Amino acid sequence: MKSDQKRWDERFKGKEFAFGKEANPFLRRHMALLPKGKALDIAAGEGRNAVFLALHGFDVDAVDISSIGLKKARELAEEMGVRIHTIHADLDTYDIKEGQYDLITNFYFLRRSLIPKIRKGLKRGGRVIFETYTLDQRELGTGGPKQAKYFLKPNELLRLFRDFRILFYREGIFKEGGKRKAIASLIAEKI
Repeated sequence: MKSDQKRWDERFKGKEFAFGKEANPFLRRHMALLPKGKALDIAAGEGRNAVFLALHGFDVDAVDISSIGLKKARELAEEMGVRIHTIHADLDTYDIKEGQYDLITNFYFLRRSLIPKIRKGLKRGGRVIFETYTLDQRELGTGGPKQAKYFLKPNELLRLFRDFRILFYREGIFKEGGKRKAIASLIAEKI
């Protein structure tokens, strides 16, 4: 935990928000597909997605390894007039309680060991919204992790949620935030 926490604390320590204050574009575009209720924002960082969800009426738990990121998330929530519950934890060992959430969000954080926990943590009818890099991202060189284990293989995200109802899926190279990115994006419902 310490090396990951140190790296992310370093990334988030500045006054500016590393990824901005605006929620992920995929999340913003697909709010109509997301059920209201209790939400878990995985790898919440500085809280931009958690605060966005809270602004739209969700009761939000935001979990991240960075105490600095979570402090900024709480400050952003206060600035925007909403409340979020922050959880400082290493997602490699964090356990999501069974049937607790109506929505779980996961943006640009891939730990395959977390997928069964996400599946377990959703209520029946709950939905997951997931977006992260695919292997093609390494060739684009427009950001993302260095190690291959943190990239999705072709159609892998579909396979990981194959027994869910797929409400939306895309995979390919898309222009996001002014950059071309190789990503897979999914919204799926636990049935």
